[in-house]
Amino acid sequence: MRSLSRAPARLAAAVATALAVLAPPAAHADEQAQPVLADGFGLTQVGSATGTGTDFVLTVTTAQVAGPHHLKIILPAGYDSHPAKRYPVLYFLHGSPDDPAAQGYPALTASSSVITVIPDGGHRGWYANWRDPNTVLGAQNWENFHLDQVIPFIDANLRTIAAKKGRAVAGVSMGGFGALHYAEDRPDLFSQVASLSGDIDLSVDSMDLRMVAVATVTNAVGAICASASGADNCTQDSYAPGVDSDALFGSPYPVFDADRLWNAADPSTHVDKLAGVGVSIYVGNNDALEFWLEGAAKHVKDHLDALRMPYYYVDYGNGATWGTNCNGGHNGYCWEQDLVDYLSRLEKAFAA
Repeated sequence: MRSLSRAPARLAAAVATALAVLAPPAAHADEQAQPVLADGFGLTQVGSATGTGTDFVLTVTTAQVAGPHHLKIILPAGYDSHPAKRYPVLYFLHGSPDDPAAQGYPALTASSSVITVIPDGGHRGWYANWRDPNTVLGAQNWENFHLDQVIPFIDANLRTIAAKKGRAVAGVSMGGFGALHYAEDRPDLFSQVASLSGDIDLSVDSMDLRMVAVATVTNAVGAICASASGADNCTQDSYAPGVDSDALFGSPYPVFDADRLWNAADPSTHVDKLAGVGVSIYVGNNDALEFWLEGAAKHVKDHLDALRMPYYYVDYGNGATWGTNCNGGHNGYCWEQDLVDYLSRLEKAFAA
């Protein structure tokens, strides 16, 4: 009888032991405390960061761009447990209209050797210092914000390899333009650049894409929302309030050199500035916008070929052979496969 009276206690202990064994291991990445980042370089943090210790979002303000703005940071697993190790950084630029906090590509969180930083680029900031600083939108100096403030802020607060060899910039759609634009403007900052379905030709050879950019600035969205990178969040108000078509790069019309600032910012005709930078281009062709972007990608490829510059180029067409869910359209399913391929190659380039 004595042994039977102890049976419930023994059973409870056995169950507890079994549950402890069968329980999934703790997520060590989530156990890591978020690093404390100090304000500086023109950036002031607002409130507390949200997220986990390795995947979190800051809110910052800057005089360079009317805000506030989100800044998403993804740290490799093990960052906290290897305090002497420094890491290369991928600056990943989102599309339009979108928000850094919404960028949840698994490939970016899977890397064990690269820090990813996703800065806010606005719904239609175009990763540029706007020609007109006096619109209703307020200050729109996105390039100053990213290159002169975010990069040194990250280098000062995280264990980065704070040199060209330790930085890459990549982006989707509008962010693809931003990536090539930044790498061409500041090749001293980046050793690798990638465009994923990027608006990388704003020359007269791609007036359709130039007009897409103008439409986001003026809020003449039309069919843009149906094919934009953030289509699920895109509405008639996504680009409101509209401002003058000249606000971004001046007149977009190729008359009497009026569009000279568009030509100066066009990545396709300035690829010579990418000498010494690893170039990667990904694109499909299975919807209207992606079809235009394929043309832009081919123009960039032609210019690189003319200069006999090396590059990596993937045109996955309808996506049939590019990932499980990619249909060749302008969407995150294809970009996730792009990133799987790119991160693998990027990690090898950084390790070389």
